[in-house]
Amino acid sequence: MAEAPPQAIVRSLVPARIDRLPWSRFHTRMILALGVAWVLDGLEIQIASIIGPVLQHTNTLHLSSQDVGFSATIYLIGEVVGALVFGRLSDRFGRRKLFVATLGLYLVANGLTAFSFNYGIFLFFRFVAGMGIGGEYAAIHSAIDELIPAKYRGRVDLAVSGTYWFGAILGSLSEYVLLNHSVFGDNIGWRVGFFIGPVLGLAIWTLRRTLPESPRWQLSHGQADEAEATIAQIEREVESSGKELTPVAEDRYLEIKPQESVSFLQVAKILFKQYPTRSLLGATLMISQSFLYNAIFFTYGLVLKHFYGVSDHSVATYFFAFAAGNLLGPLFLGRLFDTIGRKQMIASTYILSGGLLAFSGYLFKIGALTATSQTVLWTVIFFIASAAASSGYLTVSEIFPMELRSQAIALFFAIAQVFGALGPTVFGSLIGDQDHPNPGRLFIAYLISAGIMIVAGVIAAIFGVKAEGASLEDIAAPISSIRSAAGSVSEKLESGTGSSSIPSVT
Repeated sequence: MAEAPPQAIVRSLVPARIDRLPWSRFHTRMILALGVAWVLDGLEIQIASIIGPVLQHTNTLHLSSQDVGFSATIYLIGEVVGALVFGRLSDRFGRRKLFVATLGLYLVANGLTAFSFNYGIFLFFRFVAGMGIGGEYAAIHSAIDELIPAKYRGRVDLAVSGTYWFGAILGSLSEYVLLNHSVFGDNIGWRVGFFIGPVLGLAIWTLRRTLPESPRWQLSHGQADEAEATIAQIEREVESSGKELTPVAEDRYLEIKPQESVSFLQVAKILFKQYPTRSLLGATLMISQSFLYNAIFFTYGLVLKHFYGVSDHSVATYFFAFAAGNLLGPLFLGRLFDTIGRKQMIASTYILSGGLLAFSGYLFKIGALTATSQTVLWTVIFFIASAAASSGYLTVSEIFPMELRSQAIALFFAIAQVFGALGPTVFGSLIGDQDHPNPGRLFIAYLISAGIMIVAGVIAAIFGVKAEGASLEDIAAPISSIRSAAGSVSEKLESGTGSSSIPSVT
């Protein structure tokens, strides 16, 4: 489709029409189709974790422990590369094209991983599968935020992010089949494991292809007629489900001048020059939650084994409670981010989870815990921390201009992954070996993670954005914005109205 001439000014009510929609079957279908990205990532990482020891057998790929660990690193590197590459493409070519393409890439790469006959091929397909999932993050969060009505955006985004743990639970349950020698041999079970995600993804991929492009993206790229047609189609589907649509006031219009794609240099300039405090906020939230999760998630088995004598087989049992807390947190607390408010809830969940982690670390240090009570505390902590972590993704997906939303998500995701990778290293070195575990040193590690979370919460309390119930265009005016709602963006800034708005970049 041809874009409008660079100088053409478009005036539209499309964003306001999206935000006034009631919840309908369309939104449920969209969440089912797009939210699977997080389920697949949780499933993938858990499957890779449980089959790692199997890949060391002589009748499989005969890998060393270092080889298994490096394959996980390669997958994470693939996620970072995929997020950066496909995030840019999503901003340039559209959300729909990318969320169809990235899922397709994952399906193919992961399926082919099952046919790996040597370590090099295995690494290659793990990297490509990681790229697909990384690209999903950028395109999916952009599409969800741009299509979900403002009053539901917070709870939906948090719930979708939390489904990572549903995937992790599915992956962990598959252990009882994949590693059951009466069902599969060593060299078959691990290969079957890599088909679980593609089978689930294939069913969703068909549904995903029926979703429309983001009307907001179409509008920003000069496709005004297409945007009008898309929102009209969505409205018809909403009305067909028995919902009544309220009229949209004419003064809710947005006036923009479509422009060319934003370069990486422009993205960096806009984020760190025009939005320095928001960039600090986004980076801090993402880095802190990534460090905490990678530190605890990749070492909880070592803690249970070295300090509480839990057997390797029994560790999975404790994992289910840990994962359940992570899954339920965003589902139960998500609504509060739309009602009480983003700033209050983000700050409180980060600070509270950090404080509880420090307290549990102290109880651990003085020997007051058992494997069961330690797991109960972790479950409570991560019930809260999971909502906090999910709100980090929500924050970076809604506080920057529409034209660079996917790239902003990708950038902060990449930064978080790099710093998060330090977590397991720090915790692993402080746990000590099995013969000489050192609770005092691990207590220091818990305090480090707790301190990072608390600092992030304080920064959220100071620089947080009151985005609850607000249109994305009011939270961060599009770069191409000329005039919206009660007047020009610059007029709003000068008059002191629209407190959550930021002037457009020219």
